[in-house]
Amino acid sequence: MPFGNATRGTTNPNRLRRVDRWLAGPESWRLRRDRHAGNRPLVVDLGYGGSPTTAVELYARIHAVCPDAHVTGIEIEPERVRIAKHLEHGGLDFQVGGFEIPVPGNATMVRAFNVLRQYDEADVRLIWRTVCSRLSPNGVFVDGTCDEIGRRSTWVALDSAGPQSLTISMRFGAFELPSDVAERLPKALIHHNMPGEKINGFLQALDQHWLAAAPLAPFGHRQRWLSMCQKMYDAGWPVKRSPSRWRLGELTVAWSAVEPG
Repeated sequence: MPFGNATRGTTNPNRLRRVDRWLAGPESWRLRRDRHAGNRPLVVDLGYGGSPTTAVELYARIHAVCPDAHVTGIEIEPERVRIAKHLEHGGLDFQVGGFEIPVPGNATMVRAFNVLRQYDEADVRLIWRTVCSRLSPNGVFVDGTCDEIGRRSTWVALDSAGPQSLTISMRFGAFELPSDVAERLPKALIHHNMPGEKINGFLQALDQHWLAAAPLAPFGHRQRWLSMCQKMYDAGWPVKRSPSRWRLGELTVAWSAVEPG
C-alpha cells in the first residue's frame, strides 16, 4: 500500500520554477556525481497533483543540465496517474505511490512541494526519514511550499543525515517585508514562527536588515536584497554566501539556525 494520503492536488504551470532553478543550478552536482558513479540519475516529482504539469516542467529543466536523467512523477491517486500516462517517454514516466518512492534503485533528487503542508506536523519526521532512506549517497530531498503562482517559496533540503538547510526565494516586488514569506514556510516550521523560536528570530533579522537597506530602494529591490543578504552574513548568520543566488531573490541558511526548539 502507498504510504500517504490523497491531497488536494491543485497546481499551476510554472509554479515551481524557483525550486527547479535551484535543483538544476547549484544542486546539479548531485546529478553529475551519480552519473559518474555509473548510475542513471533519477529525479522524482512526489505528489505532483491533479495535473502532471510540474513533472513535465521538472523533466525539461533537469534534462537541460543532465540529458540522461530520468524523471518519475509519483501520485497516490491512480486516476491522476492514468491521466498522465500519455505524456510518458524514455525520460519521463508516472507511477502510483507515496512516500515509500516505489521505483527501482535510489533517487538523486526528490521534490515534494505543497504536499507535507497538508499533513500534521507530528507526521513530518517519519515522512522525512522514509523519503531520505530512498536517496542515493549524493541524493537530496526537497520539502517545500509556495504560493499559488510561485512568487513566494520556501524549502528544506535534506540528505541521508537529515535536514541541512532552509531556502527562501521570492520575486522582487511580491513582498513588503521578507517575513511575508512566513505563511509559506514548510510544515516543520510554520507553527514555530513565534517569539523565542529560531525561525522567528531569523525572519525578524531579515526584516531588520531589509528596512536598514531602505536608502537603496531607488536602485531597485535587487540591490536592497543583496545588501540585506550581505548584512545577514556579516552578522554571523550561517547563510550561504552566494551573490549569484541572492540576485535571484534567494537565500539559504543552515538548518541549525532555524530548526524548531
